[in-house]
Amino acid sequence: MRHLGLWLLLAVLLGWTLFPFWWAIATSLKAGPALFDTALLPRAPTGANYAALFREGRFGRSILNSALVAGAVAALSLALSASAAYALGRIAFRGRGLLLATILGVSMFPQVAVLSGMFELIRALGLYNTLAGVALSYLIFTLPFTTWILTTFMRELPRELEEAAVMDGASPFVTVTRIFLPLLAPAMATTGLLAFIAAWNEFLFALTFTLTDGMRTVPVAIALISGASAFELPWGRIMAASVVVTLPLVLLVLAFQRRIVAGLTAGAVKG
Repeated sequence: MRHLGLWLLLAVLLGWTLFPFWWAIATSLKAGPALFDTALLPRAPTGANYAALFREGRFGRSILNSALVAGAVAALSLALSASAAYALGRIAFRGRGLLLATILGVSMFPQVAVLSGMFELIRALGLYNTLAGVALSYLIFTLPFTTWILTTFMRELPRELEEAAVMDGASPFVTVTRIFLPLLAPAMATTGLLAFIAAWNEFLFALTFTLTDGMRTVPVAIALISGASAFELPWGRIMAASVVVTLPLVLLVLAFQRRIVAGLTAGAVKG
């Protein structure tokens, strides 16, 4: 009975988690009056919503924009946070604890609290309505997170490895890139993927710092989907867009599943 109860609980949790995504898929395959049908399986599935989504090409451009921005943000966050994590995790200096607390505190600010200041900064740099400006604004919430996580993993690495590298004449740059980074690969994969997902799904900064269709990212493009007329409901296309946007993230998680698990459990057992 205990095993039966456990399986029933897992079934309920699985259904609760997957039902919204299944409903989005089912709705994306409906059109016209069928959108008001509450059946779990569409009676006459159609791909018209997906075809309409990519007919004009603007949504495909938005997907490319999101991929470029999220990829750049993940790469920059990992590169900058890896070097910062080495200094914060391996070098003892005055104020290190205060600096770590400040980094953690920055990540706690809501986006709307820094929106006006970030807008003035982006405009002063001449990056308004550019992908570079969007990527730069995303670093304000991905960089503290990746720095804090990688610092925690960097502290767990054996001190003997660093001492042996110093004895062999390795510089700090060589120590980080040739010794520490290969050992931190699972943690880097996990942290980079989480930063990519956060940048991929971000809406407020992307809406504020972009103006034209050619520079908008996927969340903004979905929010601006409307019907061709006042009598046409855009819910089918919105659900189709949501499915298309979610699939790359699912594929990324499946592709890096082993590294994610290794990164989440790294340092759990010492010795």
